[in-house]
Amino acid sequence: MALLISERCINCDMCEPECPNQAIALGTKIYEIDPARCTECVGHYEAPTCQNVCPITHTIIQDPAWQETPEQLWEKFVQLYPTPFTAAD
Repeated sequence: MALLISERCINCDMCEPECPNQAIALGTKIYEIDPARCTECVGHYEAPTCQNVCPITHTIIQDPAWQETPEQLWEKFVQLYPTPFTAAD
């Protein structure tokens, strides 16, 4: 699943610079996560870093509209960061 920033967001600016996929940006009222870029930090960290730095508990949650398996999150990471070398190199 991609993550979602709920209305509990206080626009503290903690999450946006921590996102390794540049999936977080300031929306019209609160910060928003681009589900096409969110891998829940798969490929980067053990856990979603935005959730770890958010000072308001339960603000960044699973997006029920964007269901993904760990394998799908990994594939998204691979698509975002294609390796410059092939196995033959």
